[in-house]
Amino acid sequence: MQSLSDIGTKQQRETGAARRPARRKRAVTQGDPASPHFVEALARGLDVLRCFTPDVKSLGNLELAEITGLPKSTVSRIVYTLMTLGYLRYDRESGRYWPDYGVLALGFGCLASLEVRQVARPLMEELAQATGAAVALGAFDGKSMTYIDAVHGSVALYLRLPVGYRVGMNSTMGRTYLASLPKAQQDALLPTLDAPADMLAILAKASTEFAANGCCYGIGDWQPGINAVAAPFNAITGEGTFVLSCGGPEGILPEAHLRSEISASLKDVVARLSLPGFTD
Repeated sequence: MQSLSDIGTKQQRETGAARRPARRKRAVTQGDPASPHFVEALARGLDVLRCFTPDVKSLGNLELAEITGLPKSTVSRIVYTLMTLGYLRYDRESGRYWPDYGVLALGFGCLASLEVRQVARPLMEELAQATGAAVALGAFDGKSMTYIDAVHGSVALYLRLPVGYRVGMNSTMGRTYLASLPKAQQDALLPTLDAPADMLAILAKASTEFAANGCCYGIGDWQPGINAVAAPFNAITGEGTFVLSCGGPEGILPEAHLRSEISASLKDVVARLSLPGFTD
């Protein structure tokens, strides 16, 4: 039988563990496509899966070949493999492919394992309730920014982007991520992106804003009538760099309010989620 002192010591340990912040992990590292360990066939298969977005729900072989730049014969073998493994399904009447349930297992497995999502969620909810805006947490997926969590603070928000939604690098979230990178990384990454012709000008403006304010603004230039502010952070959980954005209709987030109180609140949340030194 445990003594009262043993029980008290156990309770103290449990209370202390509950109060400790999230455990910091080792920094995330990126691989090199030129490495002999890089599997080109696997990379091509993942490129095909990335073609399916919330806006593009079904595709045929020819469309997949055009999007990926792969030969049609290669695409045919890849989609057959993905279909066999349960990641794509084929509709005989239309001759088109759709994402199958196997993709859900990958996506939800990733979301469930992200500690930063669990740590950020209550702070995002507070910010959304205080501002009435949409607060989104995003990560760079190699081509664009993907929402890994989103909280909507008002029923007046007509643009309600869900978890899994991908936004281009010319979005407020995308340009913020790019602006946070060293110049050499920007130069290496830009040619690989499906970006608009004026992306260099967009990035130059974003880099100036980021250097001055630690965040970037979008004033009706991504979606008409939609204003947003975003800031990057290196997660205290050690899972890499993420971007937090706060946006909504101009009626909810007028520019002057966005550049003052809203941006200050956003940067406060980001500071609480960041490894020491990243936002200094």
